[in-house]
Amino acid sequence: MRSLQAALPLLLLSFVSTVLGAPNEQIPHALARELLRRAAPDSPSGDYAPATVDCPSQKPTIRDAATLSPSESEWLQKRRANTIDPMVAFFKLANISDFDAANYVQSNSKNFSVIPNIGIAMSGGGYRALMNGAGFIAAADARTPGSTDAGGIGNLLQASTYLAGLSGGGWLVGSIFANNFSTIPQLRDGEDGSALWKFSRNILQGPKDSGLSILNTAEYWHDIAGQVDDKRDAGYGASLTDYWGRALSYQLINDRDGGPSYTFSSIADADHFTAADTPMPILVADERHPNEVVIALNSTVFEFNPWEIGSFDPTIFGFAPTKYVGSNFSNGAVPDDGHCVQGFDQYGYMMGTSSSLFNQILLQNISDSALPDFVTEAITSILESIGEDENDIAEWRPNPFYKYHPDTNGNANTELLTLVDGGEDLQNLPLHPLIQPVRSVDVIFAVDSSADTTFNFPNGTALRASYERSLNAIGNGTKFPAVPDAETFINLGLNRRPTFFGCNTSEFTSGSNNDVTIPPLIVYVPLTPYTAYSNASTFDPSYTDEERNAFIENGFNVATMGNGTVDSQWPACAACAVLSRSLERTGTTIPATCRSCFEQHCWNGTTDSTPVGSYEPQPILGLTALSAGMHIKAGSLVWAAVGAAGLALAL
Repeated sequence: MRSLQAALPLLLLSFVSTVLGAPNEQIPHALARELLRRAAPDSPSGDYAPATVDCPSQKPTIRDAATLSPSESEWLQKRRANTIDPMVAFFKLANISDFDAANYVQSNSKNFSVIPNIGIAMSGGGYRALMNGAGFIAAADARTPGSTDAGGIGNLLQASTYLAGLSGGGWLVGSIFANNFSTIPQLRDGEDGSALWKFSRNILQGPKDSGLSILNTAEYWHDIAGQVDDKRDAGYGASLTDYWGRALSYQLINDRDGGPSYTFSSIADADHFTAADTPMPILVADERHPNEVVIALNSTVFEFNPWEIGSFDPTIFGFAPTKYVGSNFSNGAVPDDGHCVQGFDQYGYMMGTSSSLFNQILLQNISDSALPDFVTEAITSILESIGEDENDIAEWRPNPFYKYHPDTNGNANTELLTLVDGGEDLQNLPLHPLIQPVRSVDVIFAVDSSADTTFNFPNGTALRASYERSLNAIGNGTKFPAVPDAETFINLGLNRRPTFFGCNTSEFTSGSNNDVTIPPLIVYVPLTPYTAYSNASTFDPSYTDEERNAFIENGFNVATMGNGTVDSQWPACAACAVLSRSLERTGTTIPATCRSCFEQHCWNGTTDSTPVGSYEPQPILGLTALSAGMHIKAGSLVWAAVGAAGLALAL
């Protein structure tokens, strides 16, 4: 294996062109057209501000969270059926030698209690998370060139039911759906005159190109400030998140001026989505109670999906219709003399709410010469009105859960609902929506790009937070696999390779508890260096095209374990993880291949809590030519590429 790995840098020199498609190559004409059709600009104001509309004949209400919404339930019937063919293709590619997984699915194609139900969760972590997560999505997407070759995991995306993201991972999920469920190569390469995924221009300066316009920094911020002023003039509060969400949209939504009139609820009307040809997107945010500074594990976790916004937590236990979330709800309904509002779910504001931690980018650069005086004055004015301890909030006024469940809802008596970055409670993986028993998810591919260590690598903190939360009342009966400490993750290499948690279901069924709910198997896919050091600082706001492409490439390698070169059995093991809960439900004998995979990838309860010093992993495959010469920030140090054979740490 070592001799093979020594040769891999040379074998992988053409990775981007052969697997992801050559960067910036001419996009086929049909694919370029796909980028032009996106989530709908259906805000009734025609711009960023919400607007009052006539209420439907049945006024919007808050729905109890005991079940899934009728819209999601109806959609699932189509989606689960649409996952059959790609799941068969995924299993054929995986080639579990001693089990015909494709026939197993085909034989049970009418019985969704047998067919595996797959979720994918993309962690936060700023642009690092977006790009590393993009590599995983590219590997899982059958439309990506090379993803269905030997060693690939193509069709996993098409076989999945849910795709959740928060913060930087939410930017990825949001951008994919804002742009007609485009592929990663399409998003990466964009089109002429578009600022889409052009991260080399600092977000504070704004894009060189925006739709058909060419902006300088003053014009860029003038447009943003004007849009936020329109929202304020329409009677709605504005927070730093409004400015952040608008700036973010220029890079993530392929539309002139970042699509100010695009709404998140419009996804529900998109052709791909109504036909259930894509997974269901979910974004995650946390609630902050009045006068609360630290976001604790018992904070309410909110989810945003195309139909609804709300929480399964016992504090809220209800959902509001996304399309009408700006309406003046009271005690679960719009009053008879109340009015309805549309456009509050502006697309960039939704992504910004899930990533409100990045308001800090604005604050850290408030005196930057790139920010015009009128923007600095506007931000300063907001800070003066809310106080330093609330500078990370997104202000949702009116509160859709006003007077709703006042006995448990900490914000029930205020007309302001404050939401913050979904990772502020340490649950930096959006697992909460996917472990809800009503969704019956069997397996979650949890792509973790968290910066838990000195050099911005994950050590399982997000998993531990979700596990600890499940043990408390706020967990509301959800279950989560046991997870070891950070030292064990590093000492046993659990953060260097895909690791499965929850393999032994007796963990959930033993004892006197009659509740036999089995949570999903967690396939933990941590960011680790394969062909590039993609461990950039969470708050690094700009990346060259070469860095962007190398980060995506590294993420592809993480997802495929080097396209099968590090472990040729990985695709089969990923398939075994997908099958695990289904095989157990049906009493099917576990194939020897899967037993071997579980022995290799399942955490078996072993711990090693020996103190760990500085965690500085070496690249598993060595650098590709694309990475040579790159300088990627890692904390306060710089990882400097030295040739194609490795990296050296330079002060």
